[in-house]
This record gives sequence, structure tokens and C-alpha cells, in this order.
Amino acid sequence: MSNQEEFETDTETETEQDIILTAEDLRKLSPLDWARYGTNRIAYLRPVMVNNQRSVAIHAADGTQIGAAPDYALAAAAIFQHGMGVALVH
Repeated sequence: MSNQEEFETDTETETEQDIILTAEDLRKLSPLDWARYGTNRIAYLRPVMVNNQRSVAIHAADGTQIGAAPDYALAAAAIFQHGMGVALVH
């Protein structure tokens, strides 16, 4: 494979990964598609109790807990600091 072909392949892959879905598109995603799309891009927050203290757990789109913080503001800041977006779920 030539350097040009390698560059084009890399560019196509990056473009596919950088697809931005609209809110309507996101509403139509199945749970599995949602997890695949957002695992590295989207996180959500869930209130939890840690040592009898209110805290906030940070979860990747696939449900994996990836962090925690003492409040929503710090949890959201941590998500943004890592280049992810916060999804509002209910």
C-alpha cells in the first residue's frame, strides 16, 4: 500500500468516527447502537451513595462506570476535560 493509499484509508476512518448524529438520530438508536456510538464520546451521570455521602457516578454510554465526583458540576467538568459530552438520561 502506498503512502497516499494509507493516508486516504486513515482519513476515511477518521471521518467515519467523527460522524455527528442529530438529536432525532440519537433517539432512534437501539441500546446496542447507542453504546457503540457513544462509548468513547458520551457519558452520563447517576446519583449514588458512597460512605453515606451523596456522590455522582460517571458512566460511559455502554454503562461502564468510569469515574465519580462529589457533585454534578465536578462530574460534568471531568467529562468535558476528557473530551466527552454529557448525555441527559432519565
